[in-house]
Amino acid sequence: MEGVMGPTQLKDAYRRVYDRIQAAADKSGRRASDIKMVAVTKYASPDQIRALVEMGHAELGESKIQQLAQRVAMLDEFLARKKTLAGAAPRSSVDDLPEKVRWHMVGHLQRNKVKQTIPLVGLIHSVDSLRLAEEIHNYAARLDTVVDILIQVNPSSEPTKSGVAGPAVVHLADQIDTMMHLRLRGLMTMGPNTDNPEDARQVFARTADIFAELQKEKVGGADCNILSMGMSDDMEIAIEEGANVLRIGRALFGEQAK
Repeated sequence: MEGVMGPTQLKDAYRRVYDRIQAAADKSGRRASDIKMVAVTKYASPDQIRALVEMGHAELGESKIQQLAQRVAMLDEFLARKKTLAGAAPRSSVDDLPEKVRWHMVGHLQRNKVKQTIPLVGLIHSVDSLRLAEEIHNYAARLDTVVDILIQVNPSSEPTKSGVAGPAVVHLADQIDTMMHLRLRGLMTMGPNTDNPEDARQVFARTADIFAELQKEKVGGADCNILSMGMSDDMEIAIEEGANVLRIGRALFGEQAK
């Protein structure tokens, strides 16, 4: 398939992404080490995912539950096999392999998919309503667990995007903060679908303002420290506006990852 990257190209792409993160952090007076990248594997091949994990990357994202479940099972089997073989392998061949990976649900989550999603992920980025938050909380209570979530913000109220309108975010966050089986970790937003990355700045800046308001009001406490903004085309703008989690697909896996 045109645009598909092999392991060497993937390693080069991975380095280029981190060079971009470093440059944007330097420009903003921030530390690149404070900015985490979630590799969105929606259009990645299984070989690419395995290669990325072998490079030591442990934060992966998916947007659809069916593909998420398949990818989690594939990677769990791969890591288990690698660990079994590690005793007989040269030490250097397993040094970079993470103990485990953390999956992120970065796409729109339907309430009827909550039961399937919770056991598979470490963070849900896309809570966009009180009803969805309640569904996650109720199922988490049945499992006697606590689920980490982000509120998805739609500060410009774009009709084609999911998310909570800017003025309603703090109220929803206050409600979530009372739910003992949810842990509010912060906010997520998506930039507009445009050819000019600069068009995303206003959306990112407004979301960052709401995030600062949550922190000022101590909603969620010290755990509320994640601002998930920025993708392959607009990651620099997101970093300049305060993002500390990026969701990167196409810049890693090639032009098929659109």
